[in-house]
Amino acid sequence: MDEKGWDIRYISFDLDGTLVDYEFTDLVWHLGIPELYARKEGLDLSQAQEFVLQQYHKVGDEALEWYDIGFWFKHLDLPGRWRDLLERYAYKVRVYPEVYEVLNQLRERYSLIVLSNAAREFVEVEIREGGLADYFERVVSATSDFGLVKKSPEFYRRICEILEVCPQQWVHVGDHWEFDYQIPKEVGIISFYIDRKGEREGPDVIKDLRTLQKVLDGYFPR
Repeated sequence: MDEKGWDIRYISFDLDGTLVDYEFTDLVWHLGIPELYARKEGLDLSQAQEFVLQQYHKVGDEALEWYDIGFWFKHLDLPGRWRDLLERYAYKVRVYPEVYEVLNQLRERYSLIVLSNAAREFVEVEIREGGLADYFERVVSATSDFGLVKKSPEFYRRICEILEVCPQQWVHVGDHWEFDYQIPKEVGIISFYIDRKGEREGPDVIKDLRTLQKVLDGYFPR
């Protein structure tokens, strides 16, 4: 515990947009699935993409099914196996360039975890292909593990119970303003918003993970 009474034990990270970019997931949802549907229905890819996108919107991201690739294979009656589709694009998982250096620094001082809204099927591929597994004590999917469609206050409180910490012993970093910054902050978790596009400013906004250690040292001097 430092002189201010802080006793930070955990740092959690969102996955997509924070540790890895969106190319893998975008290819699966917006190219791979429409390609399979186009092949089945004899459509042009653009027609299939338009139809599939309409189906995504109809279900909506408030429904657990929206995140479930197995559901979409059944709903669209797609040929093949969804696991094969994920593996087809697995090589496109790309970790942001500063991530390994930052994680190596932080794990000397803190326990690290991943908290993602993505389904576990996607998370496991990204963690594996990104070579990230050894950095993290725990990897949690809000949708797969808790049946929650968003990282809500309930989600963060349940993580506190699992980790046996109070919110003030925990830092969270992510790229969604509401679900990775505002909500955990409301719960009492020290939160930072990573803005790789440079669209926001503020004391809790970081442009990439390279600045995270400096910001943390400002909050919690060694």
